[in-house]
Amino acid sequence: MAPIRSPEALRALYGAPSPRALAKQLDHIDKHCRAFIALSPFLVLATEGPDGLGDATPRGDHPGFVTVADERTLIIPDRPGNRRIDSLTNIVARPTVGLLFLIPGFLETLRVNGDAVVNDDLALREAHRVDDSLPATVLVVTVREAYLQCGKALMRSDLWVPASWPERTLLPTMGEMLKDHTRSNNPPESDAEMLERYKAVLY
Repeated sequence: MAPIRSPEALRALYGAPSPRALAKQLDHIDKHCRAFIALSPFLVLATEGPDGLGDATPRGDHPGFVTVADERTLIIPDRPGNRRIDSLTNIVARPTVGLLFLIPGFLETLRVNGDAVVNDDLALREAHRVDDSLPATVLVVTVREAYLQCGKALMRSDLWVPASWPERTLLPTMGEMLKDHTRSNNPPESDAEMLERYKAVLY
């Protein structure tokens, strides 16, 4: 094993990026990014904790759940979760974030990097109400970089090809894995029980 210790050594190994890869980077949300976000029901939110530890977490809702307030501002509602609030705590300490937007069936993804603040403004929360449920907070993201990512990773992974998907039985149920991880003496929750519990607290 030969660890690479410098950016220069890494660049020497990979060579220069293509001009198009550099030219496609924007500092704002243009019409194509806006359209992509409007179709996306899912993103990955990356943050960094005060201890320097990175964290990535899924965020999902109906397509267009992320609001493009203007060309440099995104608003992401925070739906009910497990109340660990790792990402929000990280953002309060270190506001830089990375977002990866996906659209089912699309090979391309959209990457957005910027700064975020956790905001409990009632008007912003009301704008993202679902039925009787208000998000506790929203993330207001100031866009610093936005660019489309080519589809090679999703092509290699066959992510959207059902024939490539493994059988669910290759892993224990979530309930069984959680029983082991939490060192619980209680019977594992069944898949059906877990799904019903999730459905009751989606919003």
